[in-house]
Amino acid sequence: MNLLLFLIMIIISFIVVRIGAIAFELTGLEWSLSKFQALSCFTGTGFTTREAELIVGNPQRRRVASILMVLGNAGLVTLIATFANSIRPNIGMPKLRIPFLEFFIPSAILPIVNLLLIALALFIFYRIFTRTQIAQKITNGLRSKIIKKDLIKPVSFEELLVSTGGYGVSAIEIDKESSLIGKTIREAHVRQYDINILTVERKGEVFPNPASDFTFALGDRLICFGKLENIRIQLCTRPQT
Repeated sequence: MNLLLFLIMIIISFIVVRIGAIAFELTGLEWSLSKFQALSCFTGTGFTTREAELIVGNPQRRRVASILMVLGNAGLVTLIATFANSIRPNIGMPKLRIPFLEFFIPSAILPIVNLLLIALALFIFYRIFTRTQIAQKITNGLRSKIIKKDLIKPVSFEELLVSTGGYGVSAIEIDKESSLIGKTIREAHVRQYDINILTVERKGEVFPNPASDFTFALGDRLICFGKLENIRIQLCTRPQT
């Protein structure tokens, strides 16, 4: 029973971490960074100062990180308890009969058998959740459910790199609700807020270091450097109605 509970908790842990990674990705983090941050929060291993700025500077990410930490602490206690009970010697107990099989496992070697089963199960779960098409299907299914239930609002703003002092490199995709459509870089007042537009990608064409009279258009992808808070406020705003 302890072994079964341990394996169930492992599956739940994999799913929770994957949901956390998807949630981080929807808030604008790159996928590999999202997976690492979700695992860090769930296991309580922490992350560097620069990476922490990506989390604490965003309300949605702070909420996701908090939930992962709480679930991770509860899950870790359960995993340790069930694992310890699974490999604990059962001296004096009768032999264990395996259903549908015609032999018994002596209780003295049962912990070793359980340990081997746990190792095998962990290997199988790891392969399923990280290396196969099943993992992609699971991820896509979870992502669609999260978006459908409006648990996390997807953003068109992606933080690519954080340096000291809250500055970093960000990517912004101009969607149909953006207030930047039809404006030039000068009219957007980006340089007034210490924001530099490094490149603009438009339909496969790249415009490096665009001039101040460059006009933004729907679908443009901007690579910017500046204070991340200013970029979020000034470039991700919606037109007033």
